[in-house]
Amino acid sequence: MGRPPALPILAIERSLLHTVPSLPPALSTAPPDWRTSLADSYTRLEDLLVDLGLSAEDPAFGLQDRTGFPFRVTRQYAARMRKGDAADPLLRQVLPLADETIDSPGYLADPVGDLAAVATPGVLHKYRGRALLVTTGACAIHCRYCFRREFPYGDGQVNRQRQTEALAYLAADESVSEVILSGGDPLVLSDRRLAELIAELDAVPHIKRLRIHTRLPIVLPQRVTPELCDLLRDGRLQTVVVIHANHAQEFDASVGNALADLHAAGVTLLNQAVLLRAVNDDVETLAELSETLFAHRVLPYYLHLLDKARGTAHFDVPEADALALHEGLRRRLPGYLVPRLVREEAGKPYKSWRI
Repeated sequence: MGRPPALPILAIERSLLHTVPSLPPALSTAPPDWRTSLADSYTRLEDLLVDLGLSAEDPAFGLQDRTGFPFRVTRQYAARMRKGDAADPLLRQVLPLADETIDSPGYLADPVGDLAAVATPGVLHKYRGRALLVTTGACAIHCRYCFRREFPYGDGQVNRQRQTEALAYLAADESVSEVILSGGDPLVLSDRRLAELIAELDAVPHIKRLRIHTRLPIVLPQRVTPELCDLLRDGRLQTVVVIHANHAQEFDASVGNALADLHAAGVTLLNQAVLLRAVNDDVETLAELSETLFAHRVLPYYLHLLDKARGTAHFDVPEADALALHEGLRRRLPGYLVPRLVREEAGKPYKSWRI
């Protein structure tokens, strides 16, 4: 069966980026705001490769562009890639390969059972006590291992038309004490849109915690503005921001400043990483990531085994190897720096802890 094109994602992103205002002439020399930087992302692989001193003709890449999953990476993230290095771990996370077209048994369009967990459009309810809002299909970066690369965002996100029904569902289920904002990436939404969502969640008495899953503090740290920090600081809900970093090379001074601002706003910071072949599948790299996270006041939370999305088999690390790596981390690091090794499995009422 052919893979459906990712038209909903493209449509969402075009809509998002067309709302970016032009800078007035008087401000043209000021540093760009996050929306301008997002609009300036690489959307052509060839442009990124030229800037890295690499060639799209290099047979090491085996590039192709027929996956239906478009290319996108921010310039801020790309600036941390090593020039001239085709095996750079940051580049590998966003680099389309011909491997994506290989039909691997067990790799699915919906590897973690999201569609079966749709309680009402835009709400995924898999686990007792918490529910997830799919707030947008847009991201600042398209990670090639993404488990939602084929998610039907056009029908499955909480837009303004569906927000009333989504909030009514959450208000009616008093067992839900935590709501997760996910996507896509919820921080591509404007502060005004986030404020609307958070205010409605804040008004539901049994909701205690707000969790935001985002890659933007890593790939577009300008998004962590004073206004965003005020929004997260001022509400009733206890706020947790789960960032997504897979490698210590993803951190620079701008990322450190963004995380420091979130911490100063009283936000609890956690990290989820994915174990990826040829990116972070060695003890030294994983240990350095944990140390770097904690130096930025972020607690290592989960190390995910790969969600087996169609087109991602080349990233997979066998479970036996993952267990050996995790044992190496336990021998090397204090317990609070060792993330739980987990796998999400469709239909399970919780993530499966491997250790």
